Amino acid sequence: MSTILRGLKTEGVDLTAIVSLADDGGSSGILRARLGIPPVGDLRNCLIALADAESTAGALLQHRLPAERGASRGHPVGNLLLAAAIAEEGGDLERGLERVHQILNVRGRVIPATSESLRLRGRTRAGISVVGQAKLARTRGIASVTLDSTVTLATRHALTAIAEADLLVLGPGSLYTSLIPHLLVPDIRRALADRRAPLVWVANVDEQEGETEGMSLDDHVDALVDHGAGGLIDAILAAASSRRS
Repeated sequence: MSTILRGLKTEGVDLTAIVSLADDGGSSGILRARLGIPPVGDLRNCLIALADAESTAGALLQHRLPAERGASRGHPVGNLLLAAAIAEEGGDLERGLERVHQILNVRGRVIPATSESLRLRGRTRAGISVVGQAKLARTRGIASVTLDSTVTLATRHALTAIAEADLLVLGPGSLYTSLIPHLLVPDIRRALADRRAPLVWVANVDEQEGETEGMSLDDHVDALVDHGAGGLIDAILAAASSRRS
């Protein structure tokens, strides 16, 4: 998502990024577990992409501090900034994000899709259960993904952005761990069904090792439809070579 935002922000359009909160790996996963805050890594990348002085902000906020003992990589400064902003706002993610918007002079909006973190539960075609975004991303042969929660609410700002948009873009992003989680939230699925704007799905150019390994474009479409996208997608943007012969 950050890549497409970076390309569009110079086109004079009003951009809003709606970001899934399913990430539970790396620095985001550690902060999520230790501090009880939603994952902030994808939010950080989108904020940097839309920052007015992206080159300066990116260099600072993507810088990783030395890793703690036993960890493979340290925390990016941007993750810690978001964690601090959330803490300063009494644990309110959206108000914390607003503070960082102001610091970076962001062109557009970055909005969490849900009011709480998501935990994904997947099942492979072999019948194996896999829990968590990080594990699912490395899993081949995923058959289905669900949310490990009985009630998951979308944020009011996300629903408003969907209702007011002139164009909705789904992707590019990881199929089962970034895009499909949006479709699993009933509020978001209803908002997409009631939208007035066309919805374009941008397919990934390359397969992802593990998660979509060996999948064709048609397989991607089937997975989206199986998880609630039936009747929602108006157009597909994909490389011609990704079509099944």
